[in-house]
Amino acid sequence: MSSIAVNRSTSLKPRPSDDQLQFGTVFTDHMFVMDYSEGKGWHDPRVQPYQPFAMDPATAVLHYAQAVFDGCKAYRGGDGVIRFFRAEKHAERLNQSCERLCIPQLDPAMILESFQALVKVDQDWVPRKRGTSLYLRPTVIAAEPFLGVRPAKSYLYFLILSPVGPYYAEGINPVKILATDTYVRAVKGGTGAVKTAGNYAASIYAAEEAKHQGYTQVLWLDGVEHKYLDEVGTMNIMVKIGDEVITPPLSGSILPGVTRDSILSLCRDWGLKASERQISIDEVVAAARGGTLAEMWGTGTAAVVSPVGELGYKGEKIIINQGKTGPLTQKLYDAIVAIQYGETNDAKGWMSVLR
Repeated sequence: MSSIAVNRSTSLKPRPSDDQLQFGTVFTDHMFVMDYSEGKGWHDPRVQPYQPFAMDPATAVLHYAQAVFDGCKAYRGGDGVIRFFRAEKHAERLNQSCERLCIPQLDPAMILESFQALVKVDQDWVPRKRGTSLYLRPTVIAAEPFLGVRPAKSYLYFLILSPVGPYYAEGINPVKILATDTYVRAVKGGTGAVKTAGNYAASIYAAEEAKHQGYTQVLWLDGVEHKYLDEVGTMNIMVKIGDEVITPPLSGSILPGVTRDSILSLCRDWGLKASERQISIDEVVAAARGGTLAEMWGTGTAAVVSPVGELGYKGEKIIINQGKTGPLTQKLYDAIVAIQYGETNDAKGWMSVLR
């Protein structure tokens, strides 16, 4: 990290208590920034005080959404050690997103060094209470001021940190989701398999409609036939029918979730049948009516797992596992959280330690 310049803030912010933490509302004292210019590549990596950007009104990202991001977490275990969960996978995915949007990829080692450097400076912000964590948001945006649809010639990589509270303050609570065949999140050949800003903006309208109907999230169906499960909200979706755990395959419209990959790995280690295959909403409804729909949950960095207690579809309300968190959902959550906090053997080498 000797190549990374560090300029420490002289005016530190008050840190909230662990009990006050929410998600994405408080940010640490510093940020990591690095520039890209044509002919020079990525250069000038630095840690600096957290501050606003001065941006030309013609900056390309403001007009054409050439922006990608990722999100991972660092955890402070009961032993005081700070650990990152699958940081390498997040760095890899950030570069995959860059490639899809014609953004120059970063050296994966530098992405990981940026994680290390910034968390090292702001390590006092990593909360101590179990269930809390430090959220890392690496982002790349087009920084060239121009109007026109083409790849920019200059970019900005920045990393900000946010201490966050437990997603479930009082234990895992099942959510209600609404399946929509009116709106689509993504189609094969589009940008659904990467984390680009426009994907999330496009999802807000349907999500708000679902909330107005009393649901927490949207269950997205495929964008061609409007019948196969795609994602739920901003998470991957998993269903347990009988003895089979099913999740849609990575067919080009679905984000390759890091938590999704972790859960599939655990299920297979435990001898469960874990299938990556298409599953239609009709198959889910039929399983519910036949009594074989055992559990349903979303997976993602923020929540790890989010159990589904009710599914709405075409006016029908389907109650899953009596509206309660299923035993497998709970077991998966407990297993991953124990790894994240260093409470159990990290046999898969998913955790990396703050140096």
